Amino acid sequence: MRRGVFITFEGPEGSGKSTHIRLLAERLRARGIAVTLTREPGGTPLGEAIRRLLQHDGSGESPEPRAEVLLFLASRAQHVARVIEPALSRGEWVLCDRFSDSTLAYQGYGRGFDLAQLRAVDAFATCALTPDLTVLLDVTPATSRQRLHARQAQTAAAPDRIEREADAFHARLRAGFLELAAADPARVEVLTTEREQEQVAAEILAAVERRVGGAGHAD
Repeated sequence: MRRGVFITFEGPEGSGKSTHIRLLAERLRARGIAVTLTREPGGTPLGEAIRRLLQHDGSGESPEPRAEVLLFLASRAQHVARVIEPALSRGEWVLCDRFSDSTLAYQGYGRGFDLAQLRAVDAFATCALTPDLTVLLDVTPATSRQRLHARQAQTAAAPDRIEREADAFHARLRAGFLELAAADPARVEVLTTEREQEQVAAEILAAVERRVGGAGHAD
């Protein structure tokens, strides 16, 4: 059986990843393509438990930065083994909301950890799995903050631990995402989401067709 296609969505908080990954999944399924839609941290029962712990300090104790890295990677290791690799082996397209680039951006550029060390432990966690395509949705820190405030006002949800980080942190991680993209243009498609949603969605689908191919038919 032909192996599936692995596409990841990355970007700062409030960049529209969750919306656009869902829209792409809907359009691919409409073309007869089997799609597994998933997210990180999360994607498995263990991963979702780690997600709650990381985002909302449910234990009453914030993780130390190194512990934070390892918790994210524990979730990813489980996710790759239990969800991503099995789906790819079945020939499905896997669309994942965040993957290894988020570790490099948040824990590397944001927290200041060495990128080479992060890449090494991430490769161990993922068995060196690399996406076929990464869609980086870019948004300025000011727009990101504005969107987060609007979302919180609509849902009455408190900001999570990462969303509460200072503006300087979010500026560093955005710069990190863009630097990572510039270093790997064959894999990463950068699109700004400070435009109409439908225009962005159409450009994402066009990028998938251009870079991955096969988006117009089932395998």
